[in-house]
Order: sequence, then structure tokens, then C-alpha cells
Amino acid sequence: MRDVTLVRGDGIGPEVVTATMQVLEAAGAKLHWIEFKAGLNAVSEGKAVLPPDLLESFEHTGVCFKGPVTTPVGAGFSSVNVALRRRFELFANLRPVYNLPNVRSRFDNVDLVIVRENTEGLYSGLEHEVVPGVVESLKIATEKASTRIAKFAFDYASRLGRRKINVIHKANILKLSDGLFLRCARDVARNYPGVQFADTIVDNACMQLVMNPQQFDVLLLENLYGDIVSDLCAGLVGGLGLVAGANLGERHAMFEAVHGSAPDIAGKGIANPTAVMIAGEMMLRHLEQREAADRLRGALLAVYADGQHLTGDVGGKAGTEEFTKAVLSRLR
Repeated sequence: MRDVTLVRGDGIGPEVVTATMQVLEAAGAKLHWIEFKAGLNAVSEGKAVLPPDLLESFEHTGVCFKGPVTTPVGAGFSSVNVALRRRFELFANLRPVYNLPNVRSRFDNVDLVIVRENTEGLYSGLEHEVVPGVVESLKIATEKASTRIAKFAFDYASRLGRRKINVIHKANILKLSDGLFLRCARDVARNYPGVQFADTIVDNACMQLVMNPQQFDVLLLENLYGDIVSDLCAGLVGGLGLVAGANLGERHAMFEAVHGSAPDIAGKGIANPTAVMIAGEMMLRHLEQREAADRLRGALLAVYADGQHLTGDVGGKAGTEEFTKAVLSRLR
């Protein structure tokens, strides 16, 4: 039995996480949940955005399973995700993107992986007001972090038999920061002759993705580009409700859906738990509970292949409970 720090999240988070917990148990996962609140749920109870006991638990367990947590726009507290990534050095964001059966999308045979550097760049939110009406945002890039994420990407590609890595950058304009990121990736690539290396300017990469995404395999990006391009890629296969992500460090790992908390549909029983279930599968593989991971993946794909119990966001009529029961029925 493996201890896992659990945050159900805000909005639809508790609904989709609870559904996933049922499926994980039915798949045979050996997990012991240690639950905490964070973000709005914690603040509403007079606690810190990231309560110390949550941080202590994650430090101890090394694994966190998290539902979506609301981040206020333009004011309020900072992103819980960013804070956790920074605190536990979760330097690699890994997001597989692929088609599911019976989900209408503009493209078929999409199977790519986003590898995003998680700790530096403009996304870090290092900002200050120089004088009233003038603000400055700092884009930090280091050789250490750039080399570390490049090595992660090439190790991942080699281990899973991926054929090619495209480094996405804007080094034609940002010659120092993005130039450093590109140079570090190119240096690492020399040690992996079995993986093809290419680089693409970020604006061109976005155009190529919406024209012919099948040409890409693994995309390696700095932080802000990775945030934007990974959501673009989710749109290629049906949206954020179908894509999960892992945030990985040397000793800690956090698994989550990549969609938001969707407070407008919270409590209506219509949220799609697919992304959180895929996050659960990724967590099981990380914990080397492969048999349970395979069972979960097989059940999820079978429900999509059948097409009779899909949620409204992918063209079906089922709610969260009906969809979850359909997955559970494939596991029994």
C-alpha cells in the first residue's frame, strides 16, 4: 500500500477526483490516501493557501494526486500549482496528447508528448512595478535547468521508443534566454544518436500543429511556451477534459488533470472525469503498479470505443456518475 497526498481541489475537482478514486480502487491500485485542502477551499476555512500539513505530507509521501484548484485572475493568491512546482523542484511537466475513440476532432492519429520546463521563464511570475504605470517581468533561464529538462526529454524518448524531439523556441528574437535553452538541448542531443533532433520557432510550431500535428512526436519547451502549446495540443484531440499531466522532480511527483476547476458546472453532475482518470493511470505507472494501470487504461478505452456512455463535452449524454459506472463495469 502506497501513501499518496490527496487534494480534491475546487469547483468540479471533488466530483471528478472522487470518481477517479473509485476507478483506481476497482482497478486494483494499492493506495492509501492522505487528504488535505488547498486554494480556495483552504482559505475559506481560515487556512493558508498551501497548509503546512499538506506540504509536510507531500514531502513525506513523494506523490501528490490533485484535482483542479482555482487561481484568481489579476489579484488574490498566487497559483497553487506554481508554488508546489517551485517548492518541490517539480522541474518537468509531462503531458501526453493522443486521440481517444469516438471523440470527434479535426485530426486523427495524433500521438505526441509535451515536455515543459516547469521552474523558470516568464511563467515563474517574477514581476515588480518599476514606477507607477510601469511593470517589469523577468524571464530567467539557466544552463542548469535547460540542460536538466533536455536530458529528461531525451531519456523519456529513449525509454519509450519515441523517434524525434522538436525543441520549440524563439531564439531568433530572444537570442540569450531562448538561445541558451536551444543550445543546451542541442548539446544534450549529441549523447542520444537514436533520437532525431530538430528545432522549430514557436509561432511556426503553432501553425504546423494546427495544419499537420502528426509530424510531431516529442515537443520540448520552456515554461510559458509549454503552457500555451500544451493547451493548443489538447484542442487537437477534443479539449482539456481528455488530457492529463505529471509534474516530476528528482524525489517528488504530482499528477493532475490539466483543465480548470470549471465552477460554472460544479455540482451539476456533468463533468467529465477522463483527464483525472488518465492522471491516475500515469500515477500508477510512476508507482510501478503497472497491472492496475493497464486495467484502468483498458477500461477507459473500452468505454470510449463503445461510445454509449460518454459525457456531453465529447458529444454524449451521460453525466459524471453514468460515465464512471460504465468504466467500473469494465473493471469488474
